[in-house]
Amino acid sequence: MSRSADAFGARLREAVDAQGRIVAGIDPHAALLQAWSLPDTPQGLAAFSRTALDAVAGEVCAIKPQSAFYERHGAAGVAVLEELLAAARARGVLTILDVKRGDIGSTMAAYAEAHLRPGAPLEADAITVSPYLGAGSTDPAVQLALEHGKGVFLLALTSNPDGPQVQHALTRDDTPVAREIARHAEDLGSGVPGEWGSVGLVVGATVGDAYRRLGLDRAAPWAPLLAPGFGAQGAGPAQMSEVFGDNAGHVLVSLSRGLLSAGPDPAALTARARQLSAQYR
Repeated sequence: MSRSADAFGARLREAVDAQGRIVAGIDPHAALLQAWSLPDTPQGLAAFSRTALDAVAGEVCAIKPQSAFYERHGAAGVAVLEELLAAARARGVLTILDVKRGDIGSTMAAYAEAHLRPGAPLEADAITVSPYLGAGSTDPAVQLALEHGKGVFLLALTSNPDGPQVQHALTRDDTPVAREIARHAEDLGSGVPGEWGSVGLVVGATVGDAYRRLGLDRAAPWAPLLAPGFGAQGAGPAQMSEVFGDNAGHVLVSLSRGLLSAGPDPAALTARARQLSAQYR
């Protein structure tokens, strides 16, 4: 199946080819705001977000704001997130909004409308979703995303200690749940050899051999892989091949503390982004 040039998977692959595979996690938690000498207020969020975007634009393939750190400040914090997403869009920086939405039917569709409909106040290029109400529960978000050239990343193998209780469990036909999610993502994303699909997976860089042992590499060979766990959480360049094997080229290296700790000086942030991009290229 041929993919449209404006499909999210194609645009993401183009960004990776041009700027490298670093995804800058924009996570303004209280400790980081304090380290940047900013108040833990909507005004502090706004200053943090502007500085981070200005410093990494053109140096990373995408930014990944964590919605929770904005939502905790109520309407004023969400307004800052709205401004960040709009500013990134105006500068041509891809946005992956980390919201981990998970629901069914019309509720899942409403979450999708909030983030994937063109013109929505909180419009992003892609969002993270949780498929653990059943892989098909995410379909309303996927359908809207594909309709508008957007992307979706399904949580598959997360790095939290309790994740394997569900993700490694076997379905009635003895298929690991995470592999079934990967297969569903590949079917919906319509990736073809040499071209990335628009439905990706979230796979932690600290999951050891589980990605290959459970067969996710074979179930979704063309899905982009959003991989947290690099940097402060312990994974490094060696895990690119150790964890992801032949699919290492599809990995998006998500870094937050490992990048943002270089702030608040914009020049230092830009230099760190360039260093990390070269390190993982």
